[in-house]
Amino acid sequence: MKTFLRIACLLCAMLLCVGALASCGGGSGTNYAANNTEYYIGLSGPLTGGAAVYGMAAKNGAQLAVDEINAAGGLNGVMFKLVTVDDKHDASNIPTNYATLYEGGMQVSLGTVTSAPALEFKTYAKDDNVFFITPSASNDDVPEYENGYQMCFADGNQGKVAADYVNDAYKGQTIGVFYKSDEAYSKGIFDQFSANLDSSITMVTASFNDATATDFSTQIDTLKDCTFIFMPIYYTPASLFMTQAVGIIADNAIYYGCDGLDGIDSMEGFDVNSVPQEISMLSHFNSKATDGAAGEFIKKYVEKFGADTLNQFGASAYDCVYAIFAAMKEAYEADNSSVYVTMSASDLCKVLEKKFQGGFKFTGITGTDITWDAHGYVNKTAIKYVVKAGK
Repeated sequence: MKTFLRIACLLCAMLLCVGALASCGGGSGTNYAANNTEYYIGLSGPLTGGAAVYGMAAKNGAQLAVDEINAAGGLNGVMFKLVTVDDKHDASNIPTNYATLYEGGMQVSLGTVTSAPALEFKTYAKDDNVFFITPSASNDDVPEYENGYQMCFADGNQGKVAADYVNDAYKGQTIGVFYKSDEAYSKGIFDQFSANLDSSITMVTASFNDATATDFSTQIDTLKDCTFIFMPIYYTPASLFMTQAVGIIADNAIYYGCDGLDGIDSMEGFDVNSVPQEISMLSHFNSKATDGAAGEFIKKYVEKFGADTLNQFGASAYDCVYAIFAAMKEAYEADNSSVYVTMSASDLCKVLEKKFQGGFKFTGITGTDITWDAHGYVNKTAIKYVVKAGK
């Protein structure tokens, strides 16, 4: 009897181990999409709070794409739906948000809108093997081989491209940098920018954190002699700095940022024309375009949602949905049994991984012939976009 019990216990332990190994990167084992009648796309973003303009833009842009796809017949007659939940740009809300989406039947995701929540989201998506492509969470650690991708430039890319621009334009000169030291987005760009800056350029730095985000008089004093100031930060602290610096920073100075500055010209309570300096940024979308694909997107977006939240986050989310749809469509047309509405998130992830790792190309609002490398980083062209000309 003892021998039998020992063998039975050993068999149970082996089964548990096999089950644990099978679940690593392969999904939870429960197909929450088994009763789906539409393909379910999930998104977590800040719909309230200081970063809400980004979250609402992403939600609206993604919904616009879903509505167009459905109006055109969906995928072989099967419609798509987008479900967006509010994370308030707070990573502590992600466990609940992710569970709500995943257990509600999410099969594919746009991840999150901002970086700190994305770093939390990716751990759950990896465990359940959920494919996600984020429109705007740009931290270098957000992509996850093989299920996590970015439509936006990674912070390292933004930092390097910004440094390349500065190296060409300001060789041998002094520049200023204003960044947020306790934020993954800002610090990540700053680190890469610093690492790629030409040795002939002198960099004067000033930083802030959550505890010092209301009064920038010390930082402005540090940077007052700089006529070019790189700002890898979001538009709320940037607008405060610019307002407080009027009359101190030279009128002919240039404020240059990354995608976090997008929307600064339409944010509530801030008149961009009250700032005499030029405001420009590294971007993959011109929100003032009047023709081409970008111009057509802007027209449709404004007609449906107004102009208050029009920025590159919405354009990028629009592209994310269409990239997912295009990859699913290619897979379906090659083998119509490979994509179906009740498939699990993990099974759909395997299909999309194969496409995105297999040379899939996409042309959208934010770029042409867009591809992704093995790490999930996007490959496309960046442009310098002048939000407001200087005096």
